[in-house]
Amino acid sequence: MLLKNATVICDDFIPHRMDLRIERNRIAELAPQISGNGVDLTGLWILPGLVDIHVHGIAGADFCGAAPSALETMSCALAKHGVTAFCPASMTLPLDALEDAFAVCGEYRGKEGGAQILGVRMEGPFLSAKKKGAQDEAFLRLPSYSEFSRLNALCPVCVVDCAPELEGAFAFARQAEKVCTVSIAHTAADYDTAKSALASGFSHATHMYNAMESISARVPGVPTAFFESGTATAEMICDGFHVHPALIRQAQRMLGKNRFVAISDAMQAADMPDGTYDLGGQPATVSGGKAQFADGTIAGGTGNMFSNLQVLRDIGILLEEAVRACTINPARVVGADAEIGSIALGKRADLLITDEKLRRVYDVYLRGNKFCMGG
Repeated sequence: MLLKNATVICDDFIPHRMDLRIERNRIAELAPQISGNGVDLTGLWILPGLVDIHVHGIAGADFCGAAPSALETMSCALAKHGVTAFCPASMTLPLDALEDAFAVCGEYRGKEGGAQILGVRMEGPFLSAKKKGAQDEAFLRLPSYSEFSRLNALCPVCVVDCAPELEGAFAFARQAEKVCTVSIAHTAADYDTAKSALASGFSHATHMYNAMESISARVPGVPTAFFESGTATAEMICDGFHVHPALIRQAQRMLGKNRFVAISDAMQAADMPDGTYDLGGQPATVSGGKAQFADGTIAGGTGNMFSNLQVLRDIGILLEEAVRACTINPARVVGADAEIGSIALGKRADLLITDEKLRRVYDVYLRGNKFCMGG
């Protein structure tokens, strides 16, 4: 497969006029001109496939529904938006319900018709009741490495979320970090606790600014601990609803080009009309694309990583840094950056074909094969 005359965002994340050759599902050659007939992409851009490490559902499907058909719906619906790899995210549920969802995912993984499942994003149940957000307080519990291990054995966990102020959280994080990334999430922790957590196994922040204490003059909070860290990463829901654009710009500047991560946090209402949808066993009403519970609490997202990318550009984030936030940075958080997340020789040919203004997904290549957008 030869793609010709495109503008390619290579692994330096700077646009280059390039031809790109795919062999055996890999990027085999990149050059200004490669001889041979191929697909003419004049006027179009090739980006790395987008990577979503926090997505609960889309197109009416939900990971916690524990059905292969739901995972297939998610895989294909995400691919239509240029997402080539993802981590389906759990909610706070009873252990037996989580075991069912993880077991189904473990069995289905590797059979995807669209975007690849990298592993599970375990968002709960080890979270704070004070900052539960969309999580069901009835099923919140203290961190348990044995419970984590049982679920990880059913399907690999890429990121496990935990409120660091909970009893046993630091000991849990020191064990779990040997298996996956441990993320500060749904937390009432203060700045000092967050700083200690970053020295005790935690290395990531879940949907920063959401479900955590706000920053004020004498309350630096969790975000400031991450801004001061030279290595910790942080994700944000860049949909225009969850976080004000000024705070997104601030976080991106403070974290820098390599530590800022975009996520969708999408729920089953994504790609669906306004109405009432389920999230973690609770009804959320979507109006104008914004999902809320009856008490006004904002629920999950209804966008996707391509719309995130558009928002980042629209609010003034540089192209290079916006693309990094949606590709290589999330891939790095889950340890998949050697295979995916950028366009480089030898890497898997997961590609998004779009236009210069990022207004439309024209084509998607998954593991070197063109995805049927109408399928």
